[in-house]
Amino acid sequence: MSQTLAQTPPQAPARTLKIVALGDSLTAGYNLPASAAFPPVLEQALRQKGIAVEIVNAGVSGDTVQGGLERLDWSVADGTDGVILELGANDALRGLDPATTRKGLETIITRLKERGIPVLLAGMYAPRNLGADYATRFDSIYPELAKSHGLVLYPFFLEGIAGDRALNQPDLLHPTAEGVRVIVRNILPTVERFLATLPAKP
Repeated sequence: MSQTLAQTPPQAPARTLKIVALGDSLTAGYNLPASAAFPPVLEQALRQKGIAVEIVNAGVSGDTVQGGLERLDWSVADGTDGVILELGANDALRGLDPATTRKGLETIITRLKERGIPVLLAGMYAPRNLGADYATRFDSIYPELAKSHGLVLYPFFLEGIAGDRALNQPDLLHPTAEGVRVIVRNILPTVERFLATLPAKP
């Protein structure tokens, strides 16, 4: 019996999914230890659920959509299984034309699709002090792009922490370590759904 068991080849471990989180300071972990940033906290939460995944932190503080587009090719390496796209907050803070933001995001999505890399789109809302017209134009970017490109959408990246002084740093723009944990807890079901849609690779 033991001899038979010894001869049974071990099961190959599940392949580790390689995900790139492409974003700005909200992804980079502004003013936080590297281990407290969104990508490693999300990776740990997924691994605790038995999902073999590696999440690369490709967040750059201050990046606009255009900045993310300019570094897209070297930020997302060949062999990447999927991208969590979190850009646009700085566009809104600077009051950039939503049409420009939309065009940049669409270009990023299209270029990733051409490379066969699926995208989870993390949405953002415009600050309300920019006026109702701006907010309407900006807020609609993410659901409309998700619909037209068939993407998994997480409507608002800062869901559950926006405006909460206890979960944000003094600037009220960047989450604390606890705020990041809340973001991860809220987005986790959407990320799991996204990972389940990824095509199997050898």
